[in-house]
Amino acid sequence: MKRIFMAFGTFALALVLVGAGCGKTQPDMQMQDENMMTDNGPIQVGFIGPLTGEAATYGEPGKNVIALAVEQVNASGGINGRDLQVIYEDGKCNGKDASNAMTKLATIDNVKAVLGGFCSGESLAAAPIANENKVLLFSSGSSSPDLSVQGGKYFFRDYPSDATQGKVLAEAAYKRGWRKVAVLQEQTDYAEALQETFSKKFNELGGSVIVEKFPSGSSDFRTQLTKVKDFGADALFLTIQTFKPAENILRQKNELGWNIPLIGSDILPGGDIVQNSPELIEGMLVAEYGVDMNNETLQKFIAAYQEKYGEEPPYLSYAQTEYDSVFILADALRAVGNDGEKLQEWFSHLTDWQGASGSVTFDENGDRVGGHRLEVMKDGKAVPVEE
Repeated sequence: MKRIFMAFGTFALALVLVGAGCGKTQPDMQMQDENMMTDNGPIQVGFIGPLTGEAATYGEPGKNVIALAVEQVNASGGINGRDLQVIYEDGKCNGKDASNAMTKLATIDNVKAVLGGFCSGESLAAAPIANENKVLLFSSGSSSPDLSVQGGKYFFRDYPSDATQGKVLAEAAYKRGWRKVAVLQEQTDYAEALQETFSKKFNELGGSVIVEKFPSGSSDFRTQLTKVKDFGADALFLTIQTFKPAENILRQKNELGWNIPLIGSDILPGGDIVQNSPELIEGMLVAEYGVDMNNETLQKFIAAYQEKYGEEPPYLSYAQTEYDSVFILADALRAVGNDGEKLQEWFSHLTDWQGASGSVTFDENGDRVGGHRLEVMKDGKAVPVEE
């Protein structure tokens, strides 16, 4: 991809003043939307995320991150003098509600870009509608490998695919001499895709896997635990999307007197379980998309979030990509206008854009180039593991 640096002097200075400070490399495209030059009204974009239900623990902080970033964009001059405005829709972490939300945004609100979904099930359902209506769909949390193909031409994400997470965990498990892994998998698109990528790689290496699935909202896991314990597993992998099942599984495992090494999905290091019962996941292997605390843009984002909301941003691995998504989209809107087809073309050429989450480059599938790193839970924190 051709790398051409475009300077936005006034905008860059304003970002420094408000604390965003994102340096960027952008595609070489010119403003083509005449309405962008004459209309002084706000430019509306959509948002789809889990604002109610168990997954709202991700959605509400994500909405706060988006609102903060939009506030900073508008304070620095907006989109060529026009404010950026977000229409928030509740995807409820499921395909039905996300589909309804995407249809409304595309056909009633007539937006040309949507931030979301967060859950993979939301994005998998929304993507066909986005492609049909030529609306850019830009996710900062959906990590299912299925989206690399099923997302279609108009889907992009700045959070990496779980294809890398599953691979990293499978290789780490096998390297530790574990040859049998029991998996308890929540029945969501994200959790299933992670389980499948892990199982495929672990089997290729020569290991074997037993999988027990359960619906979201389950609370009693004694039957599944007894079954996988009898399998003679060397490790237990929890691939889940909501926190309560994980806590119940781990407490019931302990009640059965089963002491076994643990592997967890990347949502666990940021969950309530870390605050309330860190001993339950002590020593658990996880693989997250890394956070670089030396990144100045990230530091400024954290400080601004804390000032606005009175706490540090939860789930920083996701928060950093959510924050960047607004500034990436704002750059695209400035460059090519509020047009879905032109936005798609701009995104498809994006290379080495610098933000809170580091360098952002999209591959031919709209996936972020880069991946997860192996970590271990120690005293309630995810610490990088040197392999």
